[in-house]
Amino acid sequence: MKKIITLLFSIMAIQPLVQAQQQASCCAVSKTSHTGMSVFSSDAAFRRSHKSPKAFTYTDAKGSMIQFDAPDGKKANAYMVKASSPSTKYVFLIHEWWGLNDYIKKDADKLYADLGGNVNIMALDLYDGKVTANRDSAAAYMGAASATRIGSILNGAFMFAGDKAEIISMGWCFGGGWALQSSILAGNKSKGTIMYYGMTEKDPVKLAGLKGDVLGIFGSKDKWINPEMVAAFDKDLTAAGKKHTIKSFDADHAFANPSNPQFNKAYTEEAWGMSVAFIKKAFGL
Repeated sequence: MKKIITLLFSIMAIQPLVQAQQQASCCAVSKTSHTGMSVFSSDAAFRRSHKSPKAFTYTDAKGSMIQFDAPDGKKANAYMVKASSPSTKYVFLIHEWWGLNDYIKKDADKLYADLGGNVNIMALDLYDGKVTANRDSAAAYMGAASATRIGSILNGAFMFAGDKAEIISMGWCFGGGWALQSSILAGNKSKGTIMYYGMTEKDPVKLAGLKGDVLGIFGSKDKWINPEMVAAFDKDLTAAGKKHTIKSFDADHAFANPSNPQFNKAYTEEAWGMSVAFIKKAFGL
């Protein structure tokens, strides 16, 4: 009987600890999954909505691929176009779920030119060299993307830019959500965020720490980063006291991707013009 009573007390003591561990694990998964578009990687409809990108090889690149150290001891990659004269101003571009392809490199060069060559442009590779034109592979890459590894890549990029760096993060889809997270991680180095139809952030503590203005570009026909999510994000940014602009075009997800057969040229040009103006204002150019 004494052994049975002792066993019962042991079980009662252990059970709250197990429950607490289960709860912590659940919350950790929830927070990690919310940092990007990875939550949609297993959504068949989301995969089908991404048509295979049109083939494109960029042959007139102004920048080059570089490597830099990440805090986890591994190397990280980026396509970089250096400012024409030494500058502490950086724009971090973050790719869609296809990876750092030639379309993103072309955008990096275009942004460099539109900013008069006065800003360093770094198109970060969050997939560690993996690039695809197959949507199933893209879904697999996005689903397997480690928030820990991506955080290390971003922190490595901050260190590469230097202590005096001023950084604006800009991205699309998968990269749109990570552009927002990049700005949160950058702290006082952040001068602004431009996110195209990327995963929003709900955590008031994270939003409170966000520096710089936010430009959010979305599609009102987007079934994933939908109008309800965008409206909530707008409200949360207001509650956090963050200056922001939300622009919703009458378009679907990924409307600004030129490789997308549903690419909307007029909306993309308007959104790009807004983005360039935002960067110039934030950097005082």
